[in-house]
Amino acid sequence: MCMQHAGANPTLSTDEFGARFLGWLNGGAIMLMISVGHRTGLLDAMGRLGGKPATSADIAFEAGLSERYVREWLGAMVTGGVVLHKREDGTYVLPAEHAALLTRASSPNNLAGTAQWLSVLGSVEDLVVEAFRHGKGISYEAYGERFHDVMAEESNQTTIGGLDEHILPLVPGLVERLEHGARVVDVGCGKGLAMVHLAARFPRSEFQGVDLSRVAIEAGMREASSRGLGNVRLVTGDVTSFGQSGEFDLVTAFDAIHDQSRPAEVLANIRRILRPGGLFLMQDIRARSAVADNMDLPLGPFTYTISCMHCMSVSLAGGGPGLGAAWGKELALSMLADAAFREVSVHELPHDIINLYYVCAG
Repeated sequence: MCMQHAGANPTLSTDEFGARFLGWLNGGAIMLMISVGHRTGLLDAMGRLGGKPATSADIAFEAGLSERYVREWLGAMVTGGVVLHKREDGTYVLPAEHAALLTRASSPNNLAGTAQWLSVLGSVEDLVVEAFRHGKGISYEAYGERFHDVMAEESNQTTIGGLDEHILPLVPGLVERLEHGARVVDVGCGKGLAMVHLAARFPRSEFQGVDLSRVAIEAGMREASSRGLGNVRLVTGDVTSFGQSGEFDLVTAFDAIHDQSRPAEVLANIRRILRPGGLFLMQDIRARSAVADNMDLPLGPFTYTISCMHCMSVSLAGGGPGLGAAWGKELALSMLADAAFREVSVHELPHDIINLYYVCAG
């Protein structure tokens, strides 16, 4: 008999739980192989074949890879239901319906890049296990350049891919302000690709980005330089004290506030550096503040996992509160009010199932 506590998921029988466990195990394995397929270009190569049946040798040739590795990878993709296989002639097909979510050509709808998080976060598992004992968290630097690469790729999908069509239109008149000339800063900017994108679109405006990671900032400046953009500047700095009072018309923070070691001070500083009539646009994880309210969250397990393996931990490492990725809308609104933002509206956008968008008037 299954038992259920109020506000909890039901208890499964041993057999039911065993079946679910097998599903998790196979799902995790498929995610690792999708990550490999994304990084090696195998999924893109199969997408380019346009649904034409191909042997493992054909696919390996198209991707420029070893046939033996490709054949074993295809075994995982076939048994996982990602790729179709025909026994009679030994051919494989990536259906167009699957390619629409798994190839770079399908961006910003490409989900394959998200699969990379399992291996990226798994690389610090030993450090996380130690942190469970000492409770001090893991430093930002421990995650290495690979973390920033995957974060930038994710940002390209959810942030940069949605800026023009979905995010900027949240604020009436914002596009016009940027076209005429405004000062903008992105706090916790990572590689600063959002500011680089906006700098290219709005040459009359000035854009800055600030982040603790020197490696990420240097990569972003190389990108800006390669595109010949003189109206964007990325710097390494502390976002709790960056900027002059009343310096900026718009401040953005894309999935950055909950990671901070001093999030309340960061929000207060953002309020300080806004000009009168300025706006703070905050993208952060779509969640409620109580775990019992997140039972139907589509990416609930993923949200808490990435938080445990990174978001919460890097905040704790800096002596912070460790808000975690699922700090939630209720706490976010409370902290924004404490930072003296007068009006806050919260939005869900159709292109992004993982984030909420807060528009905050200074």
